[in-house]
Amino acid sequence: MKRQFAASVLSALLYAQGLLGFAGVASVLLKDRAHAEEMAVVEMAAPAVVKPAR
Repeated sequence: MKRQFAASVLSALLYAQGLLGFAGVASVLLKDRAHAEEMAVVEMAAPAVVKPAR
């Protein structure tokens, strides 16, 4: 009985660790994507500097 309980607890911990790992990877990927979109918007919004012709 104790082995069954211990196996259940370990399985639950491994499952939770897998979910947290997946959430961590997803958050990093989404953060990078949001940062890339933010940089693209800033680059598009900035006016181009044109040197005057002589």
